[in-house]
Amino acid sequence: MTEPAPTSVRRFREALMPVFTLVIFCLALWVLDRSLAHLRWSHVLSRLEDTPLSSVLLSLLCVAGSYFMLTLYDFLALRVVGHRLPYRVVAKTSFIAYAIGHSVGLSSVSGGSVRLRRYADDGLSALEIGGVILLCTLTFSLGVATLLGFSLIFEAGQAETVLHIDPTMARSVGSTMLTIVAGYLLFTGVRRANVTVGGRRFALPRLRYSARQTLASCADLSFAAASLYFLLPASVHLSYPSFVGIFVLAIAAGVISNVPGGLGVFEGVMVLLLPDVPKEKLLGAVVLYRVLYYLLPLVLGLMLLALGEWDAQRAKVMRSLRLTRSWMDVLIPQAMAALVFLAGALLLFSGSLPVKSARIAWLSDMLPLTVVEVSHLVGSAVGASLLILARGLYRRLDGAWWLTQALLAGGIVASLLKGIEYEQALVLAVISFLLWLARRRFYRRAPLLAERFSKLWFTNVALVLAAAIWLGLTSYKHVEYGNHLWWEFAFAADAPRMLRASLVAVALIAIFAMWQLLGASRPRQGLPSEEDLQDARRCMAGTAEPSAQIALLGDKQFLFSEQRDAFIMYQRSGRSWVALGDPVGNPGRFEALAWKFRELCDRHGGWPVFYEVSAAQLPLCLDLGLALVKLGEEARVPLAGFTLEGSKRAELRQAKRKGEQRDGLSFKILSQEEVVAQMEALRRVSDDWLVAKTVSEKGFSVGNFDPDYMANFRVGVALRDGEIVAFANILESAQETAVDLMRYSTQAPRGVMDYLFVELMLWSHAQGKQWFNLGMAPLSGLEKHPLAPIWHKLGLLVHRYGEPFYNFDGLRRYKEKFNPEWRPRYLASPGGLALPRILLDTAALIAGGMKEVIFK
Repeated sequence: MTEPAPTSVRRFREALMPVFTLVIFCLALWVLDRSLAHLRWSHVLSRLEDTPLSSVLLSLLCVAGSYFMLTLYDFLALRVVGHRLPYRVVAKTSFIAYAIGHSVGLSSVSGGSVRLRRYADDGLSALEIGGVILLCTLTFSLGVATLLGFSLIFEAGQAETVLHIDPTMARSVGSTMLTIVAGYLLFTGVRRANVTVGGRRFALPRLRYSARQTLASCADLSFAAASLYFLLPASVHLSYPSFVGIFVLAIAAGVISNVPGGLGVFEGVMVLLLPDVPKEKLLGAVVLYRVLYYLLPLVLGLMLLALGEWDAQRAKVMRSLRLTRSWMDVLIPQAMAALVFLAGALLLFSGSLPVKSARIAWLSDMLPLTVVEVSHLVGSAVGASLLILARGLYRRLDGAWWLTQALLAGGIVASLLKGIEYEQALVLAVISFLLWLARRRFYRRAPLLAERFSKLWFTNVALVLAAAIWLGLTSYKHVEYGNHLWWEFAFAADAPRMLRASLVAVALIAIFAMWQLLGASRPRQGLPSEEDLQDARRCMAGTAEPSAQIALLGDKQFLFSEQRDAFIMYQRSGRSWVALGDPVGNPGRFEALAWKFRELCDRHGGWPVFYEVSAAQLPLCLDLGLALVKLGEEARVPLAGFTLEGSKRAELRQAKRKGEQRDGLSFKILSQEEVVAQMEALRRVSDDWLVAKTVSEKGFSVGNFDPDYMANFRVGVALRDGEIVAFANILESAQETAVDLMRYSTQAPRGVMDYLFVELMLWSHAQGKQWFNLGMAPLSGLEKHPLAPIWHKLGLLVHRYGEPFYNFDGLRRYKEKFNPEWRPRYLASPGGLALPRILLDTAALIAGGMKEVIFK
């Protein structure tokens, strides 16, 4: 496994990727702008209307053939990695993956996420799914190399005309490509062992599979090329084999660019390589091809996702239901965000294009000019707003859902009033309906404007805005610019309307960008105020967990509910935002408060972590999408009917008798006023204990000797000759007692803590408490079963080999003699590869720094 890149390199890479995409996109627009100087969009629209129905049907058949061959990519790859799933299962997953990947871009990532979700349910590991994705990419590359190679060899004359390269050179390049493909086939046919790369073994497909890979890819690309070839005007005199080579080049350029669907890049290459084809006719054919090959499969893919969700809701197996719900929770908000983003782009593009003259003439007889002008501006404003709101939908914000529905309704009305664009209104209505069906996926109550938008999101918005402006300038390049255009209002004045609409869209995006720039910054890591501590005390008044009072230590930040009757205490360490224990206060606020914490972490790029969370909060942690690991078990002694009588309590009776009669110890509870008066005596015991144990003060999940902190509690002390030799501060709730600091001096007799604990239990019983909490036994209660989770196995390994450094067994045995009941405690976090870092961050919080973790 390779080491992670340094932070500076990772940030540079993240910043470079949007710039790279922007450069590719701008270059494509420049090529199109230079090549289509005399293009009129009316010619493109007329070309679409002139395409024969038979050509469209033939193209659709070829599209179906191409996607059928694409399903064989996955089918063959699964055979290679050793999984023989039924074809109907593979075909459904493969089709959805390619339908989304083709339109979204970065197919190996966007389509790969679909494969990861669905194939994981079919029993594949993450490594096997990665192998399937890699093999699919290899299959595509084999087809590109084969078809392009044959095209260059057998159509070398056309290569000289179209590609402007010498026929001899064309044949040489084609022969090289075919030689590489043949070499790969030969290698897979004769090799007898797996290939080892970086210490890992990978199985390449055998010849029967590699040959099928090549054939499937060639057939896929041939069908895809034919789907466009049938849409070309009849005046194009170009052989199909020659066109396949040009098509493959254009497709490869679009894939390499990572621009969604190769938008602009594919068209630019086609225009450059087919200079003799009339530009408006070529562009019209490509537009229709994109509708058939990209948009139609995307809609079908989303419908299959919806059907898959419906089937999953009827499933009887709870595990499958949970996995499917998790998958849908991730995918549906992303898909709806993408559709809303496309709806915004559609409105902006529509505002840049002229309205059909027949429709505008009809409107002039029905509506005042003011209505048309205002509707045009409103349509572009709604489009720009939808680009922004799509990010809120991606984050599942409730407010973004409501506002998006309102804006979609406004967009439908504006589309009809500005040019009777019923096609566009229908698309917006369908998106609004799908968004309505997915209502329950958008439940987070968080302010949209308080969230930082990523650089990549702003890059995408800028790309759409730039494309819309370029589209408008290209459409009206025959109109000579003048300042008077801004103030020209007429039914036939499409160019002035485009200028005003573009200005409105740019102004909205600029205002929002400025708001983001000057808006909320990363929260500072500060200590709670006195008001915060007072509100925290009120929240703790009714809690059943005495350990919540560790909040009074003052070293953690508080996240309160809106009503300030519940809070989460947390602190940051590295990327980990570690919340201690369960939320405290009104249980009715816990879910909203936990999501508020989750969103706060997500907004600032942190990992949400709940440390020592109880079993009662595990469903909430799972809803948050967090993984669980068991930290250990907590010992709680039941005090109902507690007595020292009986054989089970013999050791405790002996500890009390020994302390009183032989060691001369006595027990006392210091009130809070007495604690303040005896603070120096308590400090001497504490300092003596720290020196003797050669340890430093801890924090976060355990208290430290701070006078302000100690003054909040009663303290149980063991006295010898009137001098304090041991103490423990008492954390109390209505039914439970716990201890935090437990320290004794070097003058204390052996067994003083046993005596102190027994007296504290007797005192707690007399106070009417039901439980006495002895605290955690780390790595306790982990399963030793061969099928236990990997964390349990790792924890047992640490327990076994870490025993000389930390007395795990001894601590468990010591607490066992009090006959406690054990209660599990968990760590909830994103898990995965981040887990070791999270554990180190948490240990650093408790120990007081990474140095203390390593050297203490």
